[in-house]
Amino acid sequence: MICTFCVMFMHMLTAQEQQIRGRITDQQGNPLEQVIIRLTDRQTFDETDPDGRFVLQARAGDRADILHVNFKTQSVILEEGMAVVMEESVIALDNILVKADPFRDVPQSTVIQDRVKSASQPRNVSDLFKDIPGFGILKRGNYASEPVFRSFKYEQLNVQYDGGMKILNACPNRMDPITTHVIPEEIERIEIVKGPFTVRFGQNFGGIINMVSRSTAIAEPGWSGNLETGYETNGGNFSSRASLVRKWERVDVEANASYRDYGDYTDGAGDKVPSSFRTTDYSIKFGLEPTAGQRIRLTWRQSFARDVRHAGLPMDSPYDDSYLLGLDYRYLDLGEKLPSLMVKAYYSHVDHLMSNEERPNHMMTGAESNVFVSTFGGKAELEIRPSKGLLLFAGMDASLVGRQGDRIRTIKMMNGMPLPAPVVKVDKIWQDSELQVLGLFTEAKYLFSERTKLTAGIRTDFVSSEINDPEQDFLDLYGGTIEDQEEVNLSGNVSLMHSLDGLRLQLALGRGVRTASLMERYINHFNVGPDPFEYVGNPYLDPELNYQAEFSMQHMAGRLKWEGSLFYSVLQDYITAVVDPDLPRKYMPMQEPRFAKRFINVDD
Repeated sequence: MICTFCVMFMHMLTAQEQQIRGRITDQQGNPLEQVIIRLTDRQTFDETDPDGRFVLQARAGDRADILHVNFKTQSVILEEGMAVVMEESVIALDNILVKADPFRDVPQSTVIQDRVKSASQPRNVSDLFKDIPGFGILKRGNYASEPVFRSFKYEQLNVQYDGGMKILNACPNRMDPITTHVIPEEIERIEIVKGPFTVRFGQNFGGIINMVSRSTAIAEPGWSGNLETGYETNGGNFSSRASLVRKWERVDVEANASYRDYGDYTDGAGDKVPSSFRTTDYSIKFGLEPTAGQRIRLTWRQSFARDVRHAGLPMDSPYDDSYLLGLDYRYLDLGEKLPSLMVKAYYSHVDHLMSNEERPNHMMTGAESNVFVSTFGGKAELEIRPSKGLLLFAGMDASLVGRQGDRIRTIKMMNGMPLPAPVVKVDKIWQDSELQVLGLFTEAKYLFSERTKLTAGIRTDFVSSEINDPEQDFLDLYGGTIEDQEEVNLSGNVSLMHSLDGLRLQLALGRGVRTASLMERYINHFNVGPDPFEYVGNPYLDPELNYQAEFSMQHMAGRLKWEGSLFYSVLQDYITAVVDPDLPRKYMPMQEPRFAKRFINVDD
């Protein structure tokens, strides 16, 4: 009886479905090819032919999304013989994910949408991650912190700003990650790839985080802007921010500025914790659309931090300055088989000073560490559409990182007795080291049907590193000579997505490879970990590998949505630091711990 009723009920639902036909044009009446018409609550979709026509198996009255990379997404109610007119869209330069587009979305990815800045008076961008599932925050004090995702951290995560730009840390203690150099209120959304499941955005070991700022291209013509300010009593924390936008038909300009003045806060026991800092940030973005389908944007931003006190370190940061210059270009519809071309380039520089001048130990030994990092990078990517169901991405990217800086110690006392004259010693921190990565990649998306999609990609990275000004003891540790290192790393991914009436299933497999960082290669007897050990680099580290599999489910039915995922990673040649009993402590040798840690590879 029940089975008979179920069959009858399903038959009634099926009988209501029909072939909905329609046509899609632009505002001039020209037919639009390769427009995707996708049911909102299911993964059923069709694509328009050269005459702009589509046929979709659905029910009259169903809601559908109309998507095309050149035009604004529309939500429509389906009816037989319908005609849809598309309006030209802004050209996206910042995103790495295209939500709901079967051809361009990234496997096992998610978008944390608009108003991610739910944190009250965020000190830096890391505060925005604290309520996102899977994320934690590694705090370096009141001023500096950075995200951790599924236990992956530091260079194991590919953290980007606006689709590809980076600002790397100069401080070996990571007191100046990218999150301290970006205005948190500028961030409109955060895009996350949950593993090594795409090869298109640089080395990808544990995942990609893309912080996207508001786009000036979508602003209304004319002037607009806003002003925000806030105050917190515990610490006397003051923050303010202003933005101003001017939009013309094909030109737009945006200026942002932020100022924060935070004091030492009082903890629950009534003790004052050193945590004060002052920051001044500003950015200017200039956008130009020389022709329909082309967009150029220039970005300039600077960040200035002053009098940063670190509760967890014996030193403070009198200043931490940075700047970034970026260029983005995109050209849509180059030809029938070439949907788009994208080019990016950027240069960033960080100047960071650590000093113990305000600490009690300055009376015995004064220490100053002035460190620098310069990063140059770029990317070029071409989309190729060989056939209706196949889309290829092919391109190259590059990253060149150089770190310099010394620590100057002025020794005033020895064994508790003042010296007749201070002794000055210079310790090489980064030993003038460099790391270059050139990557070539291709990724394909193939639609087997309106319900099933395959994504597969392969990437080759050519890596070289060098040390230009080594300490003698570091040279002696590795045989008196350290040759430049070169390696070729291969990454890949494959994923399958299938949809069943509102239920989306994804299975993804990926091989991520990460080359050793400059700190892991070349740091020399410095406290850079969460413990009191000195750390020593290893120029001959192998790259670490992550073999990751992930299965996820997502279901949408009207206003109800649920999702879940299961992932498993096997790490090989994992890079970590272990105590080396043959490597005595270099500075203050009688102090515990007596031996240093050296970076090594762990097989499994």
